[in-house]
Amino acid sequence: MAQDSGRSAPGDAQLTVAVVDDARWDDLQQLFEGRGGPHYCWCMAWREMPSKLRGDKAAKKAELKGRVEDGTPVGIIGYVSGEPVAWCSVGPRASFRRLPENDNSAPAENVWSIVCFFIHRKFRGQGLTPRLIEAAVAYARQNGADVLEAYPVDKSSPSYHFMGLKSRFERAGFVNVGKTGKRRHVMQLRGT
Repeated sequence: MAQDSGRSAPGDAQLTVAVVDDARWDDLQQLFEGRGGPHYCWCMAWREMPSKLRGDKAAKKAELKGRVEDGTPVGIIGYVSGEPVAWCSVGPRASFRRLPENDNSAPAENVWSIVCFFIHRKFRGQGLTPRLIEAAVAYARQNGADVLEAYPVDKSSPSYHFMGLKSRFERAGFVNVGKTGKRRHVMQLRGT
């Protein structure tokens, strides 16, 4: 997958990024189940799964693992000095549920969505999110994405920060094309 370009301020963590696949599952599990990790949701909030299992942590984990085993793109994982420290959920828009319908995407386009980030507490504030966005864009484009969508919020939003901040996507070249709900923006990056 992509490796960080090395552009970081002095003292910032050097990040390498890999696609989550069978070989990386144990690393993702370590990250998610570590202190403060998103083990409560297993990044299944926006993915299809039986509604009766939505409250079951073990079922969410099994559902995500099943997607990885099937080869369905689920996201990328970031490492600092070989330690898994960051996650970005990115995949074909069709693999998610409940994402906003958007008249700006033609049905024939291959649209990928960036829906979630998690960075281990000790690595926050070190510029990893922009690097995860850059790696997610590269991954989606390598897989034929014509359009990337993200659903970030403004910094002042009281919730949904795990979906990213609008300003970070703007700096990455994404354009605001609308809003979904009261807080989330629909942002797109088109072309190569």
